[in-house]
Amino acid sequence: MLLKASYIISPTLMQAMAAPAADPNGYPNPYKTDTSFFKLPAGRTMGSSSSVAVDSKGNIWIADRCGVNSCSDSPLDPIMQFDARGNFIKAFGGGMFNFPHGFYIDARDNIWVVDERVDGGKGGTVTKMDQNGKVLLTIGKAGTGTSTHDTFSEPNAVLVAPNGTIFVSEGHTNDKISRVVKYDANGKYIKEWGTTGGGAGQLNVPHTLAMDSKGRLFVGDRWNNRIQIYDQDGKLLDSWKQFGRPSGVYIDAKDNLYVADSESRTNPVIAGDRRSGYGHNPGWKRGIRVGSARTGQVVAFIPDTEPNPDRGATSGAEGIWADKNGVIYGAQVQQKAVVRYTK
Repeated sequence: MLLKASYIISPTLMQAMAAPAADPNGYPNPYKTDTSFFKLPAGRTMGSSSSVAVDSKGNIWIADRCGVNSCSDSPLDPIMQFDARGNFIKAFGGGMFNFPHGFYIDARDNIWVVDERVDGGKGGTVTKMDQNGKVLLTIGKAGTGTSTHDTFSEPNAVLVAPNGTIFVSEGHTNDKISRVVKYDANGKYIKEWGTTGGGAGQLNVPHTLAMDSKGRLFVGDRWNNRIQIYDQDGKLLDSWKQFGRPSGVYIDAKDNLYVADSESRTNPVIAGDRRSGYGHNPGWKRGIRVGSARTGQVVAFIPDTEPNPDRGATSGAEGIWADKNGVIYGAQVQQKAVVRYTK
């Protein structure tokens, strides 16, 4: 059981709880895995996905990559809605996106989709839609491929704060642009922060965003194998490594923290070879770590099923969400699946 909000924790204990355990893979796994929960319409198979979310009515939304790992040349509708029993309801968004990546459902059940890949006059956008696919707002200019106040080259994730403020993280390629951009509820630019690197407050592939009940912004600083915690103006508050290499981060209403590590591997770093160090995180296994956003304590670990993670760039859950009952959904790129985990 996670600690209650009224529990008083000393700064010394807080620091100890936020430090990586001697065995970061040794936590219990109380979860049952269901790989066949979602019932797709006839003739359709699930593609790669880093996008899953649950709305206020318990419906589950998935943005898959059109049965493969790209929607660039596909007429399929990538955004799919399922009921709480995994039954298909509807789909939309065909022809709109190249590479659905970040995904978010706000407090009014609007759907937000980040198209990370710029190609063919599409991509590099953050799109807000209602639940019937009507476009309500677009941030970024499709197909531009540059990073300015109102354009993106590699947007990763979007998050909408309770007051409507919008945060977008950008930078999917290591050692290139790495920033968090803040907009008002109408998509007007406010500010941004982040320089590329591994120092305090720096970022390198800010792949995912989440917010706790205090309004702190959790940024999955993937290439640096850590979560960076900021206030909403970009002031660094803390840095956590105990949840592994974060591809996906989600925080529920009780401040339970769910982190998907889809990349950690022990492969050696070779000087001058950028790809050789991809996912370098010796001692850490891939999987989902569950804990507390209040204390930083990890309490559970769901291991990835890939037996040899060093052979591939990614496996296991990349996108992650949990419903009000603590049921976890993990969106997988390599396995082309969205998996349900129940206690």
